[in-house]
Amino acid sequence: MLAERLRVNAQTPEAEVLRYAAHFLTRGSVIAIPTDTFYGLAADPFNLAAVDEIYRVKGRPETRALPILVSSLEQAVLLAREAPRKFLRLAQAFWPGGLTLVVNASQRIPLKVTAGTGRVALRWPNSEIVRRLIEEFEGPITGTSANISGFPSCTSAEQVIKQLGLRVPLVLDAGDTGATLASTIVELNGDAWKVGREGAIPLAEIEKALQ
Repeated sequence: MLAERLRVNAQTPEAEVLRYAAHFLTRGSVIAIPTDTFYGLAADPFNLAAVDEIYRVKGRPETRALPILVSSLEQAVLLAREAPRKFLRLAQAFWPGGLTLVVNASQRIPLKVTAGTGRVALRWPNSEIVRRLIEEFEGPITGTSANISGFPSCTSAEQVIKQLGLRVPLVLDAGDTGATLASTIVELNGDAWKVGREGAIPLAEIEKALQ
């Protein structure tokens, strides 16, 4: 069956739409949602059946970890085994926004979500829809891009439905995100850091924030 497509306002998301979407997450379903970069696949990262379903929906190898979206710095710190000084500095400089920080995962996070690496990618998107959905669901959600592995990332609900319309039950449609770049990924290990992917935030800005 083709996914249900539900309009939602990006600036002032309707409470009943988010409540409806959160019910899918509570039941262990995977849904597609807009973020401030591309559309993403949201599910409960602590529900292993839901995590399995994401890998199935994307056709993604289970050797690749799943990023987690949060709606506060406190939430992110709880998911990290320890938050290095640089983590806090970068989060304060660029969150909410297009920065993903990779750190050692706390033991609360299922090993499957980290693809057995014990590392987790965390992001607080600059998106009212994501923030309010996390609040409604009362917990962080997964945030891997809503596309079939190896296919282009999607900036609109139409593109998501073309790729995944028969694989997910619900797509929240907030129009085109207008994004051209994915989030920048910075990997942190103690005092060491490296850029895993340069995206929405240029390397020069990362370097400046860490000086």
